[in-house]
Amino acid sequence: MNYFQLLIKVFKVKNLRSKIIFTAFIFFIFRVFAQVPVPGVDVVALKRLFSQNQLLSLLDIFSGGTLANFSVLSLGLNPYINASIIIQLLQLVFPKLEELAKEGEAGREKINQYTRYLTVPLATIQAFGIYILLRNSQIISSVTPLTLLSLVVTITSGTILLMWLGELISEKGIGNGISMIIFAGIVGRLPVGIFQQASVFDPSQIRNVLIFAVVALLVVVSIVIVTEARRPIQVQYSRRFIQGAPQGEASYIPLRVNQAGVIPIIFAVSLILLPTTFARFFETSPNVFMANLAQNIQRLFSPEGLIYNVVYFLLVVAFTYFYTTVAFNTKQISEMLMKQGGFLPGIRPGTPTKAFLDYVSLRITLFGAIFLGIIAILPSIGQSLTGVTTLLIGGTGLLIVVAVVLETTKQIESQLVMSDYDSYFRKSQSKK
Repeated sequence: MNYFQLLIKVFKVKNLRSKIIFTAFIFFIFRVFAQVPVPGVDVVALKRLFSQNQLLSLLDIFSGGTLANFSVLSLGLNPYINASIIIQLLQLVFPKLEELAKEGEAGREKINQYTRYLTVPLATIQAFGIYILLRNSQIISSVTPLTLLSLVVTITSGTILLMWLGELISEKGIGNGISMIIFAGIVGRLPVGIFQQASVFDPSQIRNVLIFAVVALLVVVSIVIVTEARRPIQVQYSRRFIQGAPQGEASYIPLRVNQAGVIPIIFAVSLILLPTTFARFFETSPNVFMANLAQNIQRLFSPEGLIYNVVYFLLVVAFTYFYTTVAFNTKQISEMLMKQGGFLPGIRPGTPTKAFLDYVSLRITLFGAIFLGIIAILPSIGQSLTGVTTLLIGGTGLLIVVAVVLETTKQIESQLVMSDYDSYFRKSQSKK
């Protein structure tokens, strides 16, 4: 079955067709609000600032390009993503949160509610921080307290609106709503970016553009391979029946090569840019020593420099291991296997099982961590190879787009299989 036939089959299924149309409608609403600007901002100067700051560029990716336009959705889903990461880390500190996460759907719903509550103050703080940054960069002028309050409330409300739209997609649409909103923002910027690049195209750069296209294709293929790569760990059960499976039938723990996704890049880029962020406060200091120190720090941690990229790469690797340890709790898995009567062939239950899972996880994660590190510094690599300084989409954006497409495709395929099964069941019942 080719893609055209598959597309026709998808739209023949009423339930699936309704979900896709609903998701497209939410995308339309998102893009309309993304074009509603906050007044009093020099958009040209703002885009210039974002092109010179990788942290802001990364935040702009997660906001779907709305931050560079300073629309009412300027913060995008950044506060929600930060709140989700904080809640996950707090589960390691507070046992009650960890127990809540194990209570199934009801527990997850409570944790989601806590995440929503935390998103509001984070959005408020970030909205005020964006105002301070733009004011210091002379992109926005000082405003009255009432105007500042309305600006912060407007931007915070935009984040809450976007979070609600994402949850609507998860509930009534197709795919994970938050991921789909980020995906729509990244893809929605591509036509505009391509048009802008075409308008200033230099025929002498054809060779570099071809190199960039080949590198981009290789990156997409590698992202697909690494995202889908898994190391299955066989599990056998000593009981006679485990959820209907007879004794001796094995199952597998699918250990993913990249379990952390894009989260380590978010952590790493926040830390790597802290030195230059603080240095900017002292570059105009009357103290000569402090001013020179600030300038040296900014020069050392320039995004085009070797030190910046090496430290960035190492931070991504370190955070990948950290987040994988949090996400893949080997102690919890080994205890669960013991309770269910499961064991790994040739490995004793309990502590030996945990040690084996740690050993395999550390080895598998090394490849995933190095891959994520390369993806993180890919813009610098691409610029050095091609000389193209304005990339339409970086490695982080490609990673998000490919992961969302794969996840959504699997969900569509599973619903098609369910539809075929229901159709076969109804035909069997009608014959009886």
